[in-house]
Amino acid sequence: MIRDGTGFVTFPVKYQCVVFRPFKGEILEAVVTMVNKMGFFAEAGPVQIFVSNHLIPDDMEFQSGDAPNYTTSDGSVKIQKDSEVRLKIIGTRVDATEIFCIGTIKDDFLGVINDPAST
Repeated sequence: MIRDGTGFVTFPVKYQCVVFRPFKGEILEAVVTMVNKMGFFAEAGPVQIFVSNHLIPDDMEFQSGDAPNYTTSDGSVKIQKDSEVRLKIIGTRVDATEIFCIGTIKDDFLGVINDPAST
């Protein structure tokens, strides 16, 4: 429809969209982007998730060096950059331009699901 006096045109549009908004308690699979002694950061789509070292299982210890990681005492499991992890969202914060979450892997069936070093 043409708006009188302006020359502007208005079009009625119907659309569907897929949105991603994680919620507390949701289980996600994410890719680790950075590891430090405070914990690690991971991304699941557009969402950045921080997992504190207090929310990582007690049997995993931080190993510093060229490729910082969290490793189990027997060395069988390693969380490092580009590892895929399954985690649980325990808190969210929404800003104008991004969503930031706090997660945990200190629960049953959570943790590393794919280690890039093993391939």
